[in-house]
Amino acid sequence: MSQPSQPSVPPFSRRGLLAAGAAGAAGVAGAAGLVAAAGPAAASASAPASARRRSAALVVHNARVFTGTSGLGRPDAVADAVAVGRDGRILAVGTDAVVKRFAGRDTEVVDARGGTLMSGVHDGHAHPMDAANRSLRPSLASAEQTVEELRKTLTGFLEDSAEQEPDGWLVVEDWNPVGLLPRGTAPHHSLLDALPTRRPIALRGGDGHNLWANQRALDIAKITASTPDPVGGTIVKGADGEPTGVLKDDAQPLVSRHIPEPDATRLADAAAKIFAEAAASGITTFMEAVVGRDELKVYQRLAESGRLPQRIVPALRIETELTKDPAAALAYAKELRADFKGVRGLRFGTVKVFLDGVIEYPAQTAALLEPYLDEDGRPTDHRGDLYVSSADYGRLSAAFNAEGWQMHAHAIGDRAVRTSLDGYAYALRKTGRRDLRNTTAHLQLVDPADLPRFAALGVVACMQLQWATRNVWTMDALRPYIGAARHRRLYPAGSLHERRAALAGGSDWPVDPLQVWNQIRTATDREGMEGEGDLYRAQEGISRTSALLMHTLGTARQLRSEHLTGTVEKGKAADLVLLDRDVTRCPVADISSVDVRMTLVGGTVVHDAQSSAGRAAAARVTRAAAGPRPTSYASVHGGRHASCGCG
Repeated sequence: MSQPSQPSVPPFSRRGLLAAGAAGAAGVAGAAGLVAAAGPAAASASAPASARRRSAALVVHNARVFTGTSGLGRPDAVADAVAVGRDGRILAVGTDAVVKRFAGRDTEVVDARGGTLMSGVHDGHAHPMDAANRSLRPSLASAEQTVEELRKTLTGFLEDSAEQEPDGWLVVEDWNPVGLLPRGTAPHHSLLDALPTRRPIALRGGDGHNLWANQRALDIAKITASTPDPVGGTIVKGADGEPTGVLKDDAQPLVSRHIPEPDATRLADAAAKIFAEAAASGITTFMEAVVGRDELKVYQRLAESGRLPQRIVPALRIETELTKDPAAALAYAKELRADFKGVRGLRFGTVKVFLDGVIEYPAQTAALLEPYLDEDGRPTDHRGDLYVSSADYGRLSAAFNAEGWQMHAHAIGDRAVRTSLDGYAYALRKTGRRDLRNTTAHLQLVDPADLPRFAALGVVACMQLQWATRNVWTMDALRPYIGAARHRRLYPAGSLHERRAALAGGSDWPVDPLQVWNQIRTATDREGMEGEGDLYRAQEGISRTSALLMHTLGTARQLRSEHLTGTVEKGKAADLVLLDRDVTRCPVADISSVDVRMTLVGGTVVHDAQSSAGRAAAARVTRAAAGPRPTSYASVHGGRHASCGCG
């Protein structure tokens, strides 16, 4: 991570250890005692005498508390201390002088040394289970390679797992679908067939849209020249009509369903590490954006072993074909909820539907209202792929909304966004339910006519604003193919905010490395750590406070949990994060390099930066963030967003 332009505040002082409970994390330590308040008078916590006699489990003082209450239409309370009760809820928020009354002999006390204490980050669209799966397999890191270089790399992977000859699958992550050199070299199963092995091989594209298989894998999947394309997918075939080995979108499962699942213990162990990394990033709640029975089994295993530190809202995926049968889709979701309703830490009530694909060249599967342009700026006859019609999405939404379920739509292009809004409008007319927080995610391109519809329909806009920066993805791989006018409307957070749309934030991890604080920073400056200039900051940037609210209270609202989390208020769950600096005042660029000192969920410390486990988790986050990035146009042609599971 880049270093801040001004020194961050020193680490908080420590005294003793706070037990971490079921999460199994080392506790945070505190200072020798509370210091006297030096700031303004308390605005939010003058505790009654009976409450003052209640000893807190934890007191954090000398902090810059970002309460987030401005998002509730109230002024932010001026506070520099918080007391956490033994029931895991916030006892008091106020000045040091007020909150110190809750400190008893066995209260752990933390001196924040001026760092921000705020609600934990709520990630409204991520794929931690996919991140866990990927971590178990070798990776090509989206590298550009000649055929010979690729063969050497894959031969090394084969040698590392030679005991799996002749039938064990070699599955490799983060293949760059257009990364073969020289330019124009097309992937073909014959290139993989030449490797010194009899094993089936599958290279999974880092974009989530492409899979490259050898002939052995195609044979196992029984894919031949006569195999039809599945709904929402393509079996790429050569001039001779034979499969090339490349499968796109919903054709990928033709092969991937034959790949054995990782050992349950290994996968659960990997997932535990992934959630520790999330805690080290300050995340206290996730919406897992593509969930089926397999993912729920892993969550069940983690919960039973006390290794699920975050609150999880699983979004159950409704396959494209099932969207045409609302009754069957609803029955499927209810069955999964019934089978796993007892898993501690999970809260059901959301389903996920893919409406389109990705917008970058050459994939161009995002659904647009107007056609894509060719390289010379001339309109083509291609408007992308719309996987679900407005009518079908409306009937599906109405069926789920009538039963109290919330919809979550993947929509990149403006035609897909409109489809989601049309569907929600139909559901609203049918059910009258405005309280469900139906959500549209990604929103790379929104037609101006649809901007006010979000607030009018009560639809949440869940955005991944780390993408809203000027780089090869948004410039070279996109601008020529949609034109300047549409390009100026990319990721319209500012326009949506001006029209009172409810904004929420998500990482879409592992499409990108998990960089929560750079995500928040980029929402404001539209440049981020690696941008080559800002992407329409004046038009679409939002304020620092709005960015913080978007990723806390805003996403809590999306997930219908704002009664419990999302702000720092007396009586709410102590889902808190303590940072190494004051993110409400430091230079915006410095937000990217924030270090999380402590994360609590329900009053339990799930990350302690000074523990050995906490240092290890933070180091893994840093290493992932420092990984390779695309440096040229050719390295990004595969598109970046669709790793969110549409395959």
